[in-house]
Order: sequence, then structure tokens, then C-alpha cells
Amino acid sequence: MKISKVFLYDELSVPEIEINNLAKFIQETLDIPVEVRKNFFEHFKSDRNTAYELASSRIFNPYSSFERHPPTEEEINFEEESFANSSVLNNIILYDGFEIQNILKKIIPEEELSSDYFHLIFTTRLTCTYDYEDYRYHGRAAICSNPSIISTTGIIEAPAKPRAYYISMYHSIAQGLNLDALKEQFKGKFLEYHDKNLDKVVRGYALQAIFYYLTAEPFCDSKDCILNNAHWQEDLIRAQIELGRLCDTHQKILESIKKHE
Repeated sequence: MKISKVFLYDELSVPEIEINNLAKFIQETLDIPVEVRKNFFEHFKSDRNTAYELASSRIFNPYSSFERHPPTEEEINFEEESFANSSVLNNIILYDGFEIQNILKKIIPEEELSSDYFHLIFTTRLTCTYDYEDYRYHGRAAICSNPSIISTTGIIEAPAKPRAYYISMYHSIAQGLNLDALKEQFKGKFLEYHDKNLDKVVRGYALQAIFYYLTAEPFCDSKDCILNNAHWQEDLIRAQIELGRLCDTHQKILESIKKHE
């Protein structure tokens, strides 16, 4: 498998992605041309049928595997409104990640579905996948394949915050205290919405998606590698922000990929 071009789809409501800098990073790292496009749904001029499909992919029972949801007119209108203004979306709404992926793939025109064209789409929708080990949905920062999806909400919500934060949060709630002071206490220990470090973090997730497509093995066991699939925010911050590099093994794999492009 090889990639001759990467298409990046921006998420304008999250400017911290720094999409043009990400494009430059991918191009320089992999020696692959990158084309930056605006929001996926605006670029392909999505219609009400797409809004219907998106609303149908919502999750209402996180403890049950996916069942297509017959959407209401209000839900369809909401999704249609989000095409031009994705800031209306929030982290309360859960979506089945694989269903979203299938919807997006059907929108991409046939001539751009060539196996050497790679589509990487940013969204604020909280993409989730069902885990048959504990029989529940989990939020995901990335849904890999082609197209690949990176959920900026998933980056914030999927990796867990420090255990001490949850203990303090439960105590604060029980005592009726404001949680703003708690966030200040743990500031820097986890990412927040519109975090200034998102531009660094999305680089790692973008490479995870691309490595998955090229090698079918996106993640690294080393917590010092940006391909590590961090389950904790502290591990995410260490790998993506404090270190921000590939491990020796994946650096060699990268060099091998570049030789065969």
C-alpha cells in the first residue's frame, strides 16, 4: 500500500488544529503532497440526506451495540445546521464511529477513492466504538482506515484524566463546590477544549491514521512514541507534547516507507 496524496479536511470551529502547519508536517515527514480543504460537509456540499444519515448514527444506549436510530425532524435540522456551523455540536451527543466513517466514504466521489488517495477528516463529533470486552461504547480520538476521522472532542474526552482528579471531582460534587477551582488545580495535567497544544497532539493522531493505512499497525506500545494509543491524558501529554517524536523502531519503519514511495 502507498499514498500519493493526502487530503486534509479542516474543522474551522477548532482553529487550534493549525491545519496548514499540520499539512506541512505531514508533507515533510512522509514526502507526500497534501491538499488542505475546508470542512468536509461544506466541501462536498452535503444535503439533507447526509444530515438524516448522521442523525441516524447517534448512540442513545452506550451499553448496547449499534442500532440505527430513526431520527426526528429536529435532529435532522440540527445536523444540517452543523454543516455550516459545527460549533453547535457538543460532547453530549455520541456517534458510532464506523457508521460515520461509512457515511463519509459514500460522499467522497469515485475518482477520489483511489487506494493511493488518503482522506483525513477532522470533526468535533464525539466518535465512539463498541467494545465487546466490557459491552459498552467508548469515545475515540481516531477512527482509522480510509477515510480516517480525528475527533477533536475525542482527544479531550477519550483519554482519562488523572485518578486524583476524579476523586477530587466526586468530593467537590458531593459538597456542592464549583468545579472551576478543581480544573485550575489540575491545569496542565490534561487537555482542555481549544487547548493551545492541540496543534502538536493532532500530529501524532494524523501519523497514527496514516501508519494504520500503510502498515495495518497504527499504535506503538512505547509511551515515548507519538504512535502510542494513550488511554490516559498524562501519557498523551508526554508522548505528543513533551517528547513529540517517533520511537526508534517506528522511525526506521518511516524511513522504509519513504524509500518505497
